[in-house]
Amino acid sequence: MNFSSGFLIKKAVNPYFRMLGKLFFTFTKIGLFTIGGGYAVIPLIERDIVSREWLSRDEFYELLSITESLPGVFATNIAALVGYKIKGIKGGVMAALGTIVAPFVIIILIAIFFRRFQENIWVERAFKGLRPAVVALIVSPCFTAIKANRLTYKTALIPIAALLLMWQFNVSPLWVILFGCFGGIAYHMIKEKGKQ
Repeated sequence: MNFSSGFLIKKAVNPYFRMLGKLFFTFTKIGLFTIGGGYAVIPLIERDIVSREWLSRDEFYELLSITESLPGVFATNIAALVGYKIKGIKGGVMAALGTIVAPFVIIILIAIFFRRFQENIWVERAFKGLRPAVVALIVSPCFTAIKANRLTYKTALIPIAALLLMWQFNVSPLWVILFGCFGGIAYHMIKEKGKQ
């Protein structure tokens, strides 16, 4: 293999691996600042992925709705789906690993030094200060999802009904998800038959 052909192969291979690296480090950064559970990660992923034009906002919210119906850790699932959409299986693996690495290292460090900092007044105040910020991070994607899904007064009745079923009647979220899946399939089948 001569120098020019080696250079061309290197030039062709590099962008692919560079993108995998970008996915890993982007999701590592997101994993580092995911405080308050899975839903707090949504605005961070949306900002990074949509602003870089790796996915459109509509594509992102489509993946988000799929993630919500999957079992497992929300942040890792959404990362894997986004990575897969951008760069296939390897992209999904790298993005999922990115969300796992930073929290794993932090948990290990906390476990090692927890007793030393447990009674520290500054650490206690920092965690109290984080609480309202976490609420904002969780509420923010709800309003963005409403805009992205173009909810009307009629379609807004569906999430309200689901919320009432879970909150007031203690219906398991699993049944709400299954009902939503089958309801969506039935609705589109009826709609398609109406067009014929």
